[in-house]
Parts: sequence; structure tokens; C-alpha cells
Amino acid sequence: MNRLVPSVCLLAALFTLSTAGAAQNRQIGINVVLKSDISPQILADLSTHGTVLNTLPAIDALSMRIAEGELAGIRALPYVAAANPDAERKGGPVDAVAASDFAGGINTWDLDAVNVTNFGSTARTVAYDGRGVYVAVIDTGLLDSWRQYFPQERIATQYGKAFNGGGGEVGNVSEPTNKWEHDQNSHGTHVTSTILGYRFGTANVNGVAPLATVIPVKVLNQNGSGWSSVVAAGITYVADLARGPLAGKSVVINMSLGGPVLDAVEKAAVDYAIASGVIVVASAGNEGEDGMGYPGAYAPVISVAASGWTGEWTPNSTWWRTKDVADPTSARDFYITDFSSREKPGQDLDVAAPGSWIVGPYQTQSGTTSYFFLGGTSMASPHVAGIAALMKQKNPSLNQPQVESILESTAVPLPPGCRNVVDPNVGPTSFCWSIDAAGAGLATADAALAGVPGTAKK
Repeated sequence: MNRLVPSVCLLAALFTLSTAGAAQNRQIGINVVLKSDISPQILADLSTHGTVLNTLPAIDALSMRIAEGELAGIRALPYVAAANPDAERKGGPVDAVAASDFAGGINTWDLDAVNVTNFGSTARTVAYDGRGVYVAVIDTGLLDSWRQYFPQERIATQYGKAFNGGGGEVGNVSEPTNKWEHDQNSHGTHVTSTILGYRFGTANVNGVAPLATVIPVKVLNQNGSGWSSVVAAGITYVADLARGPLAGKSVVINMSLGGPVLDAVEKAAVDYAIASGVIVVASAGNEGEDGMGYPGAYAPVISVAASGWTGEWTPNSTWWRTKDVADPTSARDFYITDFSSREKPGQDLDVAAPGSWIVGPYQTQSGTTSYFFLGGTSMASPHVAGIAALMKQKNPSLNQPQVESILESTAVPLPPGCRNVVDPNVGPTSFCWSIDAAGAGLATADAALAGVPGTAKK
């Protein structure tokens, strides 16, 4: 029996070496940020470590397909600032409940909550509508039926763009023609509806910035997921527009997406966009106590948590358009959802906005128009992106730190506490949150606009 022990140990050791070797040889996709411009010499040298798939010269970055064991060597190269595996990104909602009764619907609770509109009136309560501002929705793109929801002149079709691929082992980041308007997921369409509003037959429902112009940029696939390399390509594309054909125009980015780690190339793309004068807003994530998602958690980005209203789902199914959110805005009327990501050390949460039971276009059958209540920080982020568009309309010279500072200093604080609300799935529910959940508090358009310095521009 003693003679068998060395044999067993030897087999175990051989198995360990075999599996370790397999892991080292596994093909992965990575993103690389350089310390200098991309040059033929650098590309040639990197090619000895793997296959260079895509380059982003504007931010001195590229993506590669390599054997996993090569990553440490690439990180050690003198011209490499950072390298990491391509990070997955997702943008799906937490909840979806069908909505059908839009009779007479003009203003919805969430717009009333951020003081863009007021219950019982077709008039807006702020003097700005986003006119002249471009909002790039970096998301899943738009449904084929988008013209049934949005006026065609509100969508910048000439700048609509789709980026595909990523993940490194899958292949290059490609740019399929017109795929931005052939989405099957609906996420990007719902997000866009919060910014612009939307149409249901002859009824029009308001938006935060209804006369802004949306640039649809598809970076997530048909199941609402994607890769940070593709997101970075989308961000860089919008930044290049801001430096090129849209130079002198105000541009805002909304990203209702994220993942658990900060990707180096995505970070470089965000920095490039901000340096290009673009205002960058992103969702905080739907991971609750597990922490925020990136790029939202990256400090320079304006990140948005999801708030709800204590008047939700009472007393009937039309509460969202028949009940008035009390004025002036009071913290006691709002809460932070349980799914909204909490801020962890090294992360930065800025403000909150409505992200619980937001109505908008969301199709479950291709070609059949339908509307759903969605819950998620994906729904909160476009409220703040829309407010940022209003702020840039008033004062186009505002930069990212200024917009963030004004939003935070004018927000309605939501200190730690609990609220009792009605959840349509489980009935009366208590929602509680701590100091890490709300950022500076609930963002409101009227207060943010009042905090914008300079001469008004309409």
C-alpha cells in the first residue's frame, strides 16, 4: 500500500501541471492602454505576444487576442500603461411589468419627481427643453419600430452607429451598417424614451429633454450584454463627433450599462470624452450591497442610483399618471430601491433619480408596439442625462466637474432611512438604505438649472 502513495502523488502533480498549462494557453481578449502613440514598432512587438485586433489611436489603446499566460509579460512591457482582460458589460432591467392604459397620459410621476413637469398640466415647469443639445445613448440601439415612438427629427440618424464583437476570443470590434436601428432588446429604446418622451397613438408623453437630439450608439448585443472594448469604441466615437462634426455643440453621453471592474481602455475613453467637452452620465448598477458597476463607479463619471416614490401602485394601475408628486420635493416621499448599487471604498456615487417602475416603450414581440414599467438604475441614468442636457442648453460652457458639482449641491438629500411602499409583486414592503446608497440625493431639474451660472440660452 505504501508503494502506491508516490504514484498517486505523481499523477496528481502531473494533472495539476496539465491543467495549469491549459489555463496558460487559453485564448482570452485583453485591452491595452499605451504610454505613447501607437506605432508600427509597437504593433510589431505586440504581435509577438498575440494578435492585435483593433486600435483606438485617439486614446492610445488597442485590443488583442492572446494566450492567458502572455498577459503578465505584456503588462511588463515598457510602453504599456495598463492591460486587462476585456470586461463584460450588461444593461438589463431588474423588473418588467406590462403597461397598456395610456389614455390622456401626458406627464408621468417620474418627470414630476424631478420637477420637469407637474401633474395635471401639459406645460413644462422648467424653461428648457434640451433644444440644440445632442445626447448619445450608448446602449442597445433602437427598435426597428422606433419611428412609431419618436419623431424622426429627434434621432440623429446621420450619426447613428453600431459596434459589434469584442471579448477578444470572439474577434474584432466591427461596425455593422445601420444595425443601431435593428435592436431586438428594447433597452435602448426605453432609455431614450425617458430623455425624449414618446408617442402612443395620438397621445404624447413628455420627456426630460424632449427637444434634444439623440445619437443612438449600439454597443450591447441583442440580449443586452457586451464588452468594455466595444463600449470604449462607442465612447471614443462620440468624443470624436464632439471634436469634429459637432464641434461647438453640447454633447451628453448616457450609459445605462456596467460591470464589476474598471477597464483600462474604457477609462481612457471616458477621460478622452470628458477632455472633449462631453458630459458623461452612467448608471450605478443593480447589484445592491455588492457595490457599483463601472464605468459609473469611476469618479469623473456622473453616476446615478435608483430612487422610487412612496406613492407607487396606490390606489390603482393608473397611479403613474393620475397621482401628483407633492411639491415642494420632499425626501420623505422618496426611497432608494433595494437593487440600486451601494457605494464601496474606491467608488463614487453622485446622485439618485427615479428608477423604480418607469413606463416606456418595451417590446416583447418584434413589430408589436408595447409599453412596460421597468425598474433599474438603467432607468434612473437618463433622467440625469436629460437634466444635464437642460443645463448645457442654459450654459453651453459647463464642463463635467461643473455639471456634477451643481447636480450634487442642488440635490434633495436622502439621508439613511426606511419607507413603506407597495410592491406590485409582493404587496406592502419596507425599503431601507444606508449612507452609501443615495449619493448627494435626488436630482431635480429646476434646482439644477437654478444653480447653473451664466446668461440663459434657450
